[in-house]
Amino acid sequence: MVAKNRKQTGKSPATQADRDRSPLVSPPGKSAARRPGRGGEGKASNGSHANGLSGIRHKLGLTPSAVARLGITLLLAALTGYLHWHHLSQLFENDRHFSHLSNLEKEMAFRTEMGLYYSYYKTIIDAPAFLDGLHVVMNDRLTEYPLVINTLKRFNLYPEVVLASWYRMYTGVMGYVGIPTKMCWSINRGEGLTPVDSCEGLGDPAYFYVSVVFLLNGAMMSLFFIYGAYLSGSRLGGVVTAVCFFFNHGESTRVMWTPPLRESFAYPFLVLQMLLLTYILRTRNPSRTAMVALGVSNVCFMLPWQFAQFVLLTQVASLFASYILGYLAASKMQSILVTHMVTLAVCFVLMFGNSMLLTSFYASSLVSIWAIIALKDRFARVFKVGVVLWVMQGLAWVGSTVLFKFMLSSVLCASDDAHISGLIKSKFTSYKDFHTLMYTCAAEFDFMELETPLRYLRTLLLPINMLVVALIAGRTVQDVVRFLRGGAKASVRPDDADEAAGSEIAAKGELVYHSLQLVAFAVLAVLIMRLKLFLTPHMCIMASLICSKQLFGWIGERFKHQLAVFAVMAIMAVQGVANLQAQWAIIGEFSNLPQEELLGWIQDNTRPDAVFAGAMPTMASVKLSTGRPIVNHPHYEDAGLRERTKLVYSMYSRMSGETVQGNLMKLGVDFFVLEDSWCTRRTRPGCSMPEIWDIEDPLNAGRIPFCTHMSRSSTPHFITVFANDIYKVLKVPKAAKDLR
Repeated sequence: MVAKNRKQTGKSPATQADRDRSPLVSPPGKSAARRPGRGGEGKASNGSHANGLSGIRHKLGLTPSAVARLGITLLLAALTGYLHWHHLSQLFENDRHFSHLSNLEKEMAFRTEMGLYYSYYKTIIDAPAFLDGLHVVMNDRLTEYPLVINTLKRFNLYPEVVLASWYRMYTGVMGYVGIPTKMCWSINRGEGLTPVDSCEGLGDPAYFYVSVVFLLNGAMMSLFFIYGAYLSGSRLGGVVTAVCFFFNHGESTRVMWTPPLRESFAYPFLVLQMLLLTYILRTRNPSRTAMVALGVSNVCFMLPWQFAQFVLLTQVASLFASYILGYLAASKMQSILVTHMVTLAVCFVLMFGNSMLLTSFYASSLVSIWAIIALKDRFARVFKVGVVLWVMQGLAWVGSTVLFKFMLSSVLCASDDAHISGLIKSKFTSYKDFHTLMYTCAAEFDFMELETPLRYLRTLLLPINMLVVALIAGRTVQDVVRFLRGGAKASVRPDDADEAAGSEIAAKGELVYHSLQLVAFAVLAVLIMRLKLFLTPHMCIMASLICSKQLFGWIGERFKHQLAVFAVMAIMAVQGVANLQAQWAIIGEFSNLPQEELLGWIQDNTRPDAVFAGAMPTMASVKLSTGRPIVNHPHYEDAGLRERTKLVYSMYSRMSGETVQGNLMKLGVDFFVLEDSWCTRRTRPGCSMPEIWDIEDPLNAGRIPFCTHMSRSSTPHFITVFANDIYKVLKVPKAAKDLR
């Protein structure tokens, strides 16, 4: 237990068409009231239609019952969003005891790349003015010493820029009006440790940061409810989606443990983007407003996360497969492609010309699919309509996408995403190198563990999805067989179908797309376990379809159908509630005294311009809490940074001391932070740092690792200047450094 004593109170200086397109309201019958004309007889004498909710209702052309349904849907969505926000906040507090941590401890709690991202937020809020801070992060001299880099371009830092601006505005306004924004306390940590000051409230930078992240992900749950309700055509579908997400929460998200990660900011916008895409697929002639909204959500998804392009690649691939099978009109597919292309160009500009965007498989795929659709008539003349045509279009897409990607990479001399190709190659072959093993030896980049599908099975999430996909696949196969038997005349294309047939095709195409997207996410999750964070939420969305009359109308009347759904949820709750109780039972308190000692020593005993190297996670903490220059960090997506890290990690190889010392001198390092655990840790056979180096440096295999020598005695190559149970700081001799 800790004693918590109050210290101080601190201040921080439609039309009918619009109605039919609405994703929230089912279109009313033909008898619905329309918007009255100006001065028409439908105008109320008291003017109530021009003001207030009644005026809004008439302006949108909604009946009172439609307004009531909309209100109930939004209310339930808001409730699920609030519950998720509260759930995330409580789990985070229970795990870290965040409210009782000092500022230094809060920063240390943001491990690895989380600390790196948070450091730029800290830089902007600590700067004299917002633009000064923005200039510093765009001309950063600390992250990859001695280079000057634009971190906004390299690290997808727009979330930190936005949050820092909001924080400065919030504290400025609150300070101006004299409203306290935080409460500070003196925390007695016991065990002979010195008391620390801890602050709560939105005026505390770390509290503000995580609060916004949790609010955003609370809003994401509201979107999930709306998404499930819209896809299934029933509010009960929204309930099923939310319940599945909560019952499988540990498999669906990790934002409660890692708030600053890029996915915490990006994924909510993917949910919005997919909801809008579902609306566009369902609508026969989507408006320009809908396409613009899709584009904006695309931008908001891509800007915060460097891996967003791979998710969007699976999306356009799933849409293209739907087009090939005849469920998506060529004109609509092209409109979606144009939207993707425009948003990709916008992101390229906002990311200051980040070459990874243009040289991605995603960008090449957009171009190749556009070309294939533009040449669809020529394909039809050369190949017989049917399976052969479909296969040739698919092969043309794969071949041209790969060709365009490598052509662009060669022209632009871009190799930042070369490790992705190596990672994919390692999944299907015995290929491995230093950088690939740095990924695959981490559990989150390994293949999906067997326990994951078993957990899906216990909550019925997997059986429900298998049933839903089987029904959709069965109907799709029937359509394909009917087409192949009847030839082109038996096919009704979305482009030239009448309104009734077009609506039916769109409804089927929407389900086919979601099934294909589920398969794509499943493949990604099996190959890279971390990506199950896309699979599980989409499985929750697909589970909402058990409420769909289109798929499960055979159950019987509405009451029987709903009774069956509630019975399924009751069975799910047996394991689902146990999962939630297991999360709620996690009680901890963050403490890392060895690292606290290390950071305190660095702050007190080294120059502000002293250059550090070491393990990537530790370097993020050194930069964040001491402001010292570092030469390597956890953001591993840059080719130059990967080579720098390789030089730094030669400390954990079997090379000679002279070679290791020379590598550090090349980088201008003053101090190396040595961690014995990095020398001995082995997640599985072949994954200790010396074993990884044996792949890269087979000539020295069998020798004692250099880090083992350093743990015993650092002389004659280095000088030990600090040591505790975990860390040892080695000083690069001055005479040696002068040889640079």
